Amino acid sequence: MFESLTEKLDPIFRKLKGRGRLDEENVRQAMKDIRMALLEADVNFKVVKDFTEDVRSRAVGQEVFESITPGQQIVKIVHDRLVELMGGGSSHLRLANRFPAPIMLVGLQGCGKTTTAAKLAHHLSEKGRRVSLVSADIYRPAAIEQLKILAKELGAGFFEPRDLGDAVRICVEAIGEAHAKGYDTVIIDTAGRLHIDSEMMEELKRIQNAVNPSEILLVADAMSGQDAVSVAERFNELLGIDGVILTKMDGDARGGAALSVKAVTGKPIKFVGMGEKVDAIEVFHPERMASRILGMGDILTLVEKAQFAVDEKEARELEKKIRQDSFSLEDFRNQLTQIKKMGSLKDMLGMIPGLGKMKALKNVEPDEKELVRTAAIIDSMTRKERLNYQIIDGQRRKRIALGSGTTVQDVNRLLKNYAEMRKIMKKMTKGGMKSLRKGNFPF
Repeated sequence: MFESLTEKLDPIFRKLKGRGRLDEENVRQAMKDIRMALLEADVNFKVVKDFTEDVRSRAVGQEVFESITPGQQIVKIVHDRLVELMGGGSSHLRLANRFPAPIMLVGLQGCGKTTTAAKLAHHLSEKGRRVSLVSADIYRPAAIEQLKILAKELGAGFFEPRDLGDAVRICVEAIGEAHAKGYDTVIIDTAGRLHIDSEMMEELKRIQNAVNPSEILLVADAMSGQDAVSVAERFNELLGIDGVILTKMDGDARGGAALSVKAVTGKPIKFVGMGEKVDAIEVFHPERMASRILGMGDILTLVEKAQFAVDEKEARELEKKIRQDSFSLEDFRNQLTQIKKMGSLKDMLGMIPGLGKMKALKNVEPDEKELVRTAAIIDSMTRKERLNYQIIDGQRRKRIALGSGTTVQDVNRLLKNYAEMRKIMKKMTKGGMKSLRKGNFPF
């Protein structure tokens, strides 16, 4: 996400920060380079023009030129302006005072509405809401079946339409059933088309009038760049949307849509989809995104992911085991499971400030399969072996390798790394244990 833009902006800012003094010509050249970087990232032309002009006017003030660190000052101006560009602060769903509160998802066919409906249901369930799902896509029975399967996996409610004759009636009946069963939120997955047409918009307007949704959210594919912005603008004109959910953000290295939507439509991005899994959705925080774009990391999101993944009671138990030097391979297996809950390793590395700029890690692709291999090896051990790795002799190693589909060398490497980890844990200070309580694991 934003990878190519970050790589283009980094040398511009390094050059600025490397100068002891700055003049208007330095700022003018930097703005020219930033303009080109933003245009190459597929940011809307008018947005780029207004953005660079505003940054330039703020950067040529006396407080910047007379500052001890003028380059740093300009970076701060760019950061603050990026935050403003993307909406200033995170925009929350307005679901209060409605029971149940209907959320209407709209968008073109293929943008990921159905999976986004499931992701949003999972996110709201984690926040304590009781969610029911309904598909109003009467033209694609497969979409209804897909949402039904996802709802079952989530443990969410699902309204099964008795017939597919009328999308509006389906939505009204779904809300009535949700009310009767005590669901406080209904997510409506509407039908899409390959392009915006009058028939689709008419149906969406009828659904809107019938259910009076608390939120109308446009689901748009971030990888389509300015096409996503144009779609958002058109849906807003015809329907009056409340916000946008950008999908496939993990595959969008440019980020043009994320930087243009709010400025062009006036409507905020509320969520971003960051992968295929049902928990791969994040609240859109403009300040955190601006920090990621400028290579400053996103430590707050990383901490939130850790807090969600790590059970406090388990963390205390783990601390106790480390203190007593009884951290077993079974415990190690449990920690791998928690790490996997936090998302991809590459995303996590990108959230650590400064790490993304390290040349040694520039083209490094963390091997996600290594976690899977490690878990498979430990799963192939008996409980006795997991609790006491020292009994794992040559014969046992062969059996474990065969059972996990790996090699004896893989098993040897895991046991060696595990033994080294135990040594490090033994040396952990009391300060390190305090860090552990907060979920900051050393592996």
